[in-house]
Amino acid sequence: MKLIKWILAFFADRVTNYLLNEQHYKKNEIKSVKGIWGVKLPAFYTVVVFENEPYVEYLYFAHNKIMQFSHSVTEEGKQLGITDSELKNMAAK
Repeated sequence: MKLIKWILAFFADRVTNYLLNEQHYKKNEIKSVKGIWGVKLPAFYTVVVFENEPYVEYLYFAHNKIMQFSHSVTEEGKQLGITDSELKNMAAK
């Protein structure tokens, strides 16, 4: 269990550093970064919530190259009418 916690913290730290140093976000623009151990592949990924979009969770891979691979609008965000076309932190494809 300690190893899993370490891996989750490692991925969260890698994504945080990527957002700050390569994507040039400021610390106060990031609400949370959390490593997740899922049941699907990949087993480990990171969920990021930005201050300007508290109702959107962005999912990042951090195994080799760090990349945003998905997002989801929370139920509360959907009730507020937030749509994909309004998202501000989508990675360029």
